[in-house]
Amino acid sequence: MNETFTLANNIKIPKIGFGTWMIKNEDAAKNVQDAIQVGYRHIDTAEAYQNEQGVGEGIHASGINRKKFL
Repeated sequence: MNETFTLANNIKIPKIGFGTWMIKNEDAAKNVQDAIQVGYRHIDTAEAYQNEQGVGEGIHASGINRKKFL
């Protein structure tokens, strides 16, 4: 099975992503760091979840270039 989808602009996105809905902002950084550590690069988030600060902190703490995430 192919592990990615190819978008119309030829960018490949992993089929399996880490969803951040219902994660409290104060828990988001640790949860996102854990997801990244086990290999997630597709992070599903939205402003409506109200946890963008924690999600951003988790991505930043990974030390991985932000461009590597979708």
